[in-house]
Amino acid sequence: MRCTFKIIGESPQTFVLQISNVDVEDFNGLPGKGVFSPSQKLTERLSAEFSQPIVFEFSKGQITDIRTAPGVSNTVVNIVRGILGFLQVTVKTTQSFYELVELGIHGVCQSSYTVEEDSNAKELIVSQMVDITNCQQPAALYRGMALAPEDKLSKQRGESVVSTVKHTYTVKSTADGGLITKAFAQERQYFTPFNVKGGNSRLLALRDIELLKVSDTTDKIVTGQMQSRGNLIYKTEKDLRPIPVVMINLNEPMPKILDLIKRLAQANIYHVDSASSTDILNLIQLLRVATLENLEQLWKQVSGNDEHRRWFLDLVVEVTDERILKFLETRFKAGDITANEAGQALVVAFNHLSAEPVSVALAQEFLTIPFSKSHPLMWNTVVLAYGSLVYRYCVYTDPCPITVVQPLLDMATSGLSKNSEEDMVLALKALGNAAHPSSIKTLLKFLPGYTAGAEKLPIRVQSAAVQSFRLLASRDPHSVQDIVLNLFVQRTLPAEIRMLACMVLLETKPSIALISVISEVLLEETDLQVASFSYSLLKGISKSRTPDNQHLSTACNIAIKILTPKLGHLSYRYSKNVHLDWFHDDFLFGTSADIYMLQNESLIPTKLMLKGKMHFIGRILQFLEFGFRADGLKELLVGKIPQLKKGITDFATIMNILSDWQNLPKDRPLLTAYARVFGQEAFLMDVREDSIQSIIKSFSPSAGKESKVWEKIQDVQKGTSWHWTKPHLVYEARFIQPTCLGLPVEISKYYSIINAITVKAKAEINPPPKEHLGELLSSDISLHTDGFVGVTKDHFVFHGINTDLFQCGTELKSKIVSALPWAFDLKINRKEQKYEMNLTPIKTVTELFSVNSNVFSVLRNIEDPSLFKITPMMPETEDSQKGLPLARILPTSRHDQTKNSEVKFRQCADAKIYGTSVCIEAEAKRAHYLHEYPLYYFLGHTRFSYQLEPAEGAKPIEKIQIQVTAGRKNPPGVSEMMNLSHRVFKDTRDEITSCGENNLSNSFPASQDLDATPESVITVKALGLSPPAKPLGYEGVAFYLPTAQRDNIEMIVSDVGEEANWKMCANANTDKSQTSAKAHLRWGAECQTYDLSMRVSAACQPESKPSIYTKITWGALPSVFTMIGQRIQEYMPGISYIMGFYQKYEKNPERQAAVTVVVSSPQTFDMRVKIPERTIYKKAIPSPIDLAGFEAVNFTIST
Repeated sequence: MRCTFKIIGESPQTFVLQISNVDVEDFNGLPGKGVFSPSQKLTERLSAEFSQPIVFEFSKGQITDIRTAPGVSNTVVNIVRGILGFLQVTVKTTQSFYELVELGIHGVCQSSYTVEEDSNAKELIVSQMVDITNCQQPAALYRGMALAPEDKLSKQRGESVVSTVKHTYTVKSTADGGLITKAFAQERQYFTPFNVKGGNSRLLALRDIELLKVSDTTDKIVTGQMQSRGNLIYKTEKDLRPIPVVMINLNEPMPKILDLIKRLAQANIYHVDSASSTDILNLIQLLRVATLENLEQLWKQVSGNDEHRRWFLDLVVEVTDERILKFLETRFKAGDITANEAGQALVVAFNHLSAEPVSVALAQEFLTIPFSKSHPLMWNTVVLAYGSLVYRYCVYTDPCPITVVQPLLDMATSGLSKNSEEDMVLALKALGNAAHPSSIKTLLKFLPGYTAGAEKLPIRVQSAAVQSFRLLASRDPHSVQDIVLNLFVQRTLPAEIRMLACMVLLETKPSIALISVISEVLLEETDLQVASFSYSLLKGISKSRTPDNQHLSTACNIAIKILTPKLGHLSYRYSKNVHLDWFHDDFLFGTSADIYMLQNESLIPTKLMLKGKMHFIGRILQFLEFGFRADGLKELLVGKIPQLKKGITDFATIMNILSDWQNLPKDRPLLTAYARVFGQEAFLMDVREDSIQSIIKSFSPSAGKESKVWEKIQDVQKGTSWHWTKPHLVYEARFIQPTCLGLPVEISKYYSIINAITVKAKAEINPPPKEHLGELLSSDISLHTDGFVGVTKDHFVFHGINTDLFQCGTELKSKIVSALPWAFDLKINRKEQKYEMNLTPIKTVTELFSVNSNVFSVLRNIEDPSLFKITPMMPETEDSQKGLPLARILPTSRHDQTKNSEVKFRQCADAKIYGTSVCIEAEAKRAHYLHEYPLYYFLGHTRFSYQLEPAEGAKPIEKIQIQVTAGRKNPPGVSEMMNLSHRVFKDTRDEITSCGENNLSNSFPASQDLDATPESVITVKALGLSPPAKPLGYEGVAFYLPTAQRDNIEMIVSDVGEEANWKMCANANTDKSQTSAKAHLRWGAECQTYDLSMRVSAACQPESKPSIYTKITWGALPSVFTMIGQRIQEYMPGISYIMGFYQKYEKNPERQAAVTVVVSSPQTFDMRVKIPERTIYKKAIPSPIDLAGFEAVNFTIST
């Protein structure tokens, strides 16, 4: 953009800026192959706004106020700020270097000046470097990152965004003082999703101002009505209106919104239309400019149509200001949405809401609306979502007022006074979401040792109170450390409370001194549950590689060396934490996962938690967490089985007492489940006795016409269909930073999803049920169903200039599509146990899964929104490599001349019997693959697909039929199958040894099996039918043959066809008297080509130590099996060394591998592995389970 501007003084402090001769040009394409082209309409638009006078106040070297006419857009005012920024300079003639904190377009930032004098030209060359990364009052803006806290230690390893700003002024000495004759500014921004050292996208902004002339004037400028637009600091629009990957005309949004809703609903009525999935961003953009009155009018027009209603409610929640709260408040008070719709809308609206004071105040109203309490699950959602909103509000507000969290504090106090466990737990979890420092005083009322009587509260309440400190651990770590450390050292407290206190304590990132205190406590600990859990926490962190644990892992490593001799042997029958993580410095990316299993005296876990974190761009995002609590179930089991704590045999009697679950107290949940998203608890549900009773009653064979299942069965007989779609903007993360030009450079990430399920079904039941559901067991059922389930995921990353007038920059687009259509007929004869399924073969290419991504240079203009320019960053042909945009984006290196890399792959597996092929296609196009520049791995075109296709050269298949027959009756052909099995395994039915390789028992004749009658037979056929030709496919038969001394299971799979002789024969049996098991597999022509067998038995060891002996033998094997075996032998020495095994080379039997496991103590076992060329062994291996009582266990192992 080029222009001429004039500054006219009206008074010593007031000046008028006039801008003229505006010329705007744009460029989109490959450098060296394209030129700038005029943007006529945009020039006219900007010229019209710049033609209006602009007044600014300039005093003592500072621009204190800018005033414009009311109609001037915020974008134009920011460009004016960029122009006037050259006046904001401080020149000191007495110093050659100095630093100042000054106000500029980037905010209040530190500037470093150097001054050089040109005595010949009587000029000063002033250079100013502005540090815009550490501004006291930054103009840069973050949105959507409140739930991903910064990781300062990660930033020490590298940055994903680096910006530099340099100004150069030429100041000429005059009689009246210094006169700026030239002002040049250069700003660079480097961005990458990884580490900028590994390649980056660069944005360069240049501002060059030259003084043309100085003249006196007496003209009076008529300015008219003016309004203040603030000082020189860049101002961002409150609603962040322009979505960077969308540029549409926002005038008259109502008809456009309706049209988009109708088109999207129609396009996705049966399946997900991936071609139109990105249109949901257009719809969101339009909804964000609609007024509250517009939203109400839209609701009236769409609420009568289920499809349109669902699309509107799912996307209107992305109106992220007070309008959506007022709209939902009206719906709640009117009661014209269901509890399901309300819960889904509110949880998204609260979590995507811009956390402003007015929004928080309006959100509080939902805590008092009666409709919010109409359903327990919805009430949980309202309270938890409000806590999340308070958390995000406090991220940007310091200090955070207590008024925003006061409703939750009142709820907790009220629940405590009423002694309502359910109310207390919900309020505490919401306070944990809010993580407000002022809530600590209230939380202490629920902790034993801080408030009298708190120890009498249910363990579930105390547990929720301790976990409420998890997010507070990062906001006020010292206060949290004092509280949870005091809980941890109190040995009179329940084990669960102490374990959770230790978990929270480590999340505060304690010093090495506190870790030493934990170690001292554990050395004297008598509760092995607490000791085991705490030790495993320390051990997991000691091996951590993520930056946030950089210092803590060192302290934990020292503690582990001290604690291992005492606690290192504890098995998984005690409480444990399993921590896994990795981090890559070049990518500045990593992940971590934790599994927490908390137990008390019994083997039934009190609490189970699973969570995962993602480390990226210097932030930590706790993506998902799931947790389960089984207080009621545990009470049921432990109360009825006092001996449950004695060993693994307790599980044999658990199922016998489950029928007594109805006797539990009505207010005690059997199971509690919760889920956290982005670190915030969003879902909480109690499974109670009445819920289970309702489900059992509905599906009971005695259920009659009052059952909901009965109603659904009647609907299916008439023919029913069901359709559901769920569009959802998963996240919107934006970083906006002003440039010296007054234009904002933006880094944005958008991730949207459309889910769809369609089911159509019609059934014929003969005879139909008349009184109760149990009659279905004697009916013939024919069911036809077709449908679709699928999901489309769109991911965008944008780096460039984004305003409401134009957008230009680099854009990554990625689309992932998963689709599963189906259509089949199902016949069920439950009385005769016959089942048949008929499927239609694939007639056209059906894509089940695909990934497409590419990087583009984009240019959009609001004056011509339909004529946007988009150029792939990868050229279409190799001869265009010279001057590649990627070569400009990535650092120069000696590899810059590397040729483009292009990979294409296609592989199909044909199943001609069924007329279908499964194909994988992959295509990748890159400029380079350089190890030191990871960004190269992702910039370029990528395509991958997994699809079903009609098999080439296959005969036409009418249908694919799957038949399953089960029962005691022998279908035709089973006798022949049994005879074949007897012939195949005749030479292996000699004996099963029980003491290693020594036969200590008498063999019994195989003839005892020949006359055995199978107790049950299962036959499965998978056939391709193409009349009048005979069916082709596979048939499998499995039968159970019990005898007095052994239980046999035999299975035969064979080709179905005139000349087919391929078969697979399998035999597995257990010797009842000698506690041994054996499995044998043969396959090939008449089951004679290949051979593999395995035996497992209780082995005889000195001193009667319980042990298990396993031996695998093989004959001829396919080449792929042989290759795998050779690879295992090659890697075995290294793997055994890493795992701490010893090995010795000795000649063992060929074609045989043997493993012996011997219980050496209740906590450890010995292992010895023999393969043909070596023996590997290790003693005293810690066991994951308690081995005490194995002497009394009857080893009956089925293989």
